[in-house]
Amino acid sequence: MLTAYVVYSLFASVVTSLRAHAALASFRSGIETAVDIVDELVETKREQFKRVLPLAEYFVDRGDKARLLGFGEGSTVYDSCLVFGDVKMGDNCWIGPFTILDGSGGLEIGDGFTLSAGAQVYTHDSVAACLEDAPIERSPVKIGSRVYVGPNAVITRGVTIGDSVIIGANSLVTSDVPGGAKVAGNPARVIGSTSNR
Repeated sequence: MLTAYVVYSLFASVVTSLRAHAALASFRSGIETAVDIVDELVETKREQFKRVLPLAEYFVDRGDKARLLGFGEGSTVYDSCLVFGDVKMGDNCWIGPFTILDGSGGLEIGDGFTLSAGAQVYTHDSVAACLEDAPIERSPVKIGSRVYVGPNAVITRGVTIGDSVIIGANSLVTSDVPGGAKVAGNPARVIGSTSNR
């Protein structure tokens, strides 16, 4: 009786091992197929657009993401953009990679807005919460139409930005910006007009 049990156990182990091996081989084959598909997709996009993107960007349609977020017609949002809270956005806006749109205090953006790579818009901050054990502060941000925000610029809570504005790369916008202004710096200040770009 013990011998039959040992033989059965060995047989079961071999069958289980063979099934596991077959499953592993199938899994490896599936992974290799997936890698081939991704490689082909990356190469096709590289030839078509002359660039290579983070993997998720090949599978997420930027226009679909904008529609999912309720943004205006013709707007696009990179998959790597972090969007939270109440964000309202107009038509034909472009939100670049590795950006932040914080609508926790309310964020309203007009038409034709561009948020370049790495730029961030905040409607809250935790400065008082950190220093004084106070609540997190939130204030709405309103950005007009035809506003360009350069790479790595930061717009802080409570700011209103008029129409036809250019915000330079790496700028820190802590106060209102009038329409038609070109601003840059830390903190950002008016350095010119967009009428004479």
